Amino acid sequence: MRKINLILLILSLYTFTACSQEKSPYVSFEDYDKLMDEVKEHRNSRLFELPEYLELAKEEGVIILDTRSDAMYNSKHVKGAVHLNFSDFTQERLAEVIPSTTTRILIYCNNNFKDDQENFPTKKSSPPDLKKGGGDKGITLALNIPTYINLYGYGYKNVYELSELISTTDPRIEFEGTSVK
Repeated sequence: MRKINLILLILSLYTFTACSQEKSPYVSFEDYDKLMDEVKEHRNSRLFELPEYLELAKEEGVIILDTRSDAMYNSKHVKGAVHLNFSDFTQERLAEVIPSTTTRILIYCNNNFKDDQENFPTKKSSPPDLKKGGGDKGITLALNIPTYINLYGYGYKNVYELSELISTTDPRIEFEGTSVK
């Protein structure tokens, strides 16, 4: 009887402890949602078309940041861009690449470029209804949105984003990388 009571006591303590554990403080959709609301207003005035974007890029100390994968960056990226994979964002890694939070940062992503799906594949969901000829247009999932939100959240608020869809053959913009001839 004592053995059974002891086992029940241990199981009860284990259950109580497991149930009372807090949610991970490092995963908060609510925090992200609040940040996103704040960033929406900020971002609206920082969307630039290519001519303005290129003028900003010429200024001293400006960084063009490419947050795509290493493979995509190495293959082809906007000339002069520095790289930090989005999944590697931490306060420390960002500070290594961008030491000052006041640095002007220009961002772009795959969804800014057309006619080169190998190097800039469009990020868009394809719901089953769309594949069957349904009316849903899908959802764009551009990397520059979470990049902007995270840079802002880490304290980098001097961010500007390329806002238009550009041909990779447009002579106004230059690329470099292993696939560039």
